[in-house]
Amino acid sequence: MKNIALALACLAAFACGSSAQKSGGATSETAPAKEENTKSNEENKKDNKMKKTLILFYSRPGNNYVGGNIVYLEKGNCLVVAEKIRSLTGADMFQIEPVKEYSEDYMTCTEEAKRELSQNARPAYKGDIDISSYDTIILGYPIWWGTFPMPVFTFLENHDFTGKTIIPFSTHEGSGLGSSVSDIRKLCPGATVKDGTAIRGGSAARSDAEVKRIVEAI
Repeated sequence: MKNIALALACLAAFACGSSAQKSGGATSETAPAKEENTKSNEENKKDNKMKKTLILFYSRPGNNYVGGNIVYLEKGNCLVVAEKIRSLTGADMFQIEPVKEYSEDYMTCTEEAKRELSQNARPAYKGDIDISSYDTIILGYPIWWGTFPMPVFTFLENHDFTGKTIIPFSTHEGSGLGSSVSDIRKLCPGATVKDGTAIRGGSAARSDAEVKRIVEAI
């Protein structure tokens, strides 16, 4: 009987030890799952934020002034930068395209742009987009005669940016941002307009550092 009692006691002790091991194992397995869920939630928040961001831009391919020379560009500099931003954010894009195209000749185009600016013209653009669901607008444009092309003026005046954050960027060959940021603030008084980022047009393809700053401002 003593032997039987001893055997039963040993079995009971082993069973308790097994239960403790199983319990400890379950605890150690659930912790990473919780961490994984937390990470997933953080990624979801980031994805949702990017989904509420719109990359709005004007870009002109063809003959452009780059580094002191007239160079033909298959793709406009602002489009190059906009695509870099989209590759990092997955944000939606809308390109402002004038109904009446500017001349392919660079010098003629500059005169057309100068005339529109002096006349305070509001050229029509193709299509449209409902911006009401976007919290953040990344707004890109070249600098023409110290500010953005007049079709951008038209778009900004046609939409309500109240409560939205606008992050400007320009491509230029020496003009920086010009008066573009102050012009945006005048046209969109209800928006929060960041200071903006100026990118050399000739360096658009190598603008990863500037693009990173733009994305970090979201």
